[in-house]
Amino acid sequence: MISEPSSRQFKAQLVVDRLLEFYGIPTWRNPLPALDELVSTILSQNTNDRNRDLAFNQLKSQFPTWENVRDAPTDGVIAAIRIAGLGNQKGPRIQQVLRQITAERGELNIDFLKDLPLEEARSWLLHFNGVGRKTAAIVLQFSLGRPAFPVDTHIYRVSGRLGMRELTLSLEQTHDFLESAIAPADYFAAHLNLIRLGREICHARSPECPRCPLNDICDDYQKRMNLS
Repeated sequence: MISEPSSRQFKAQLVVDRLLEFYGIPTWRNPLPALDELVSTILSQNTNDRNRDLAFNQLKSQFPTWENVRDAPTDGVIAAIRIAGLGNQKGPRIQQVLRQITAERGELNIDFLKDLPLEEARSWLLHFNGVGRKTAAIVLQFSLGRPAFPVDTHIYRVSGRLGMRELTLSLEQTHDFLESAIAPADYFAAHLNLIRLGREICHARSPECPRCPLNDICDDYQKRMNLS
């Protein structure tokens, strides 16, 4: 038996629809090849987009192929990506992922994931150390066109404040819930528009609630208004 959608599932889709009205369909940079996106997303951990891109471009400039990155002295890789922070962790991690892909696939190419069943493709990405649900979902959604919904810190914060999800859900559980609540055709726009809302209005410390297009349906805002 298929369970009826919950009120929070309805609300999650309502938020997505309202943000589409407010922001429109978002644009994004041209998608990277899947392996490039995987490395780029590892670099993005605990840094901003600008530094991620600078580190990625520096890495590609110094080591033109992923085979070059895989086989390079680790100190050289760390130096190339230093601007992204945590280079001592990210450099060895990227090289280990590249070595593991080579050992398992015989080549540095993960485009085969496009043809695997979705859960099998997701599980394959998750078996690498340092690749979590967000990283896997970004590769699947943005490079391979698969229906996966990445949850970053902005989306986790905003979805909790708005009441799209139960506040007790972990980050991992939020991935599962939002994938079930939002129509797969809306994943791309929902992901980018929720991040935009979190960056421009629903800030971590000082949210600008009066100018938020969703304050009339925001649990956190309505609670605070009732207490004032």
